Amino acid sequence: MKTSKKELSTEQNSELIQILKDRFEKNMNRHKGADWEKVQAKLEANPEKLWSLDEMEITGGEPDVIDFDENTNEFLFCDCSAETPKDRRSFCYDHEALEARKANKPENSAVNSAAEMGVELLTEEQYQQLQQLGNFDTKTSSWLKTPAEIRKLGGAIFGDRRFGRVFIYHNGAESYYAARGFRASLKV
Repeated sequence: MKTSKKELSTEQNSELIQILKDRFEKNMNRHKGADWEKVQAKLEANPEKLWSLDEMEITGGEPDVIDFDENTNEFLFCDCSAETPKDRRSFCYDHEALEARKANKPENSAVNSAAEMGVELLTEEQYQQLQQLGNFDTKTSSWLKTPAEIRKLGGAIFGDRRFGRVFIYHNGAESYYAARGFRASLKV
C-alpha cells in the first residue's frame, strides 16, 4: 500500500528498483551503452519519479529506459509492454472529449490518466523510436500526444503495428475502444 498520494515506502522503492534493474539488464538492446548505476542514482534522487514509474508498472506498462538526453542529462523511460498497458485501455483521448460524450462515457481519458500518474503520452516521434526496439501494439493501439491543430478540429492520433509496419492514424478524440489505450513516457 502506498504511504501517500505520490510517495512509495522504502520497501516499495527497493522492490520497484529491483524490477526496473532486472528489466534493464534483460533488455540491453533498448539502451545500448547506458549504465544502470547512473539510472539508479537518478531514480533514488527523484522519489516522485519512482511513484510515477510504479503507476506505469502496476497498470501493466513494464517501463524501461529507451533513451538518454545528453542536453538535459535525463533518461527516458517508456512503457515497453508488448501491447498497450491493459489497465489503461478503453479511454477516450482527453477531458474535453470525455465531457463531449453524451452516452456511454468511458471511465477516464488518456490525457487525464497520464496527468494523474505524473507521466506524458508518447509523442509520435517517441512511438516511432519505441517501435525500432521491438514489435509493439500488434493487437492493440495507443493514443499519442496529438498536435494542437489536429485536436482543435476534434481529432486525435494513435499508433499501432500491423503487417510489419508502424501506422499512425486519426480518430475522433471522443472515441474509445477496448484495444486502445496509451503508452506513457517519463524523464528522470
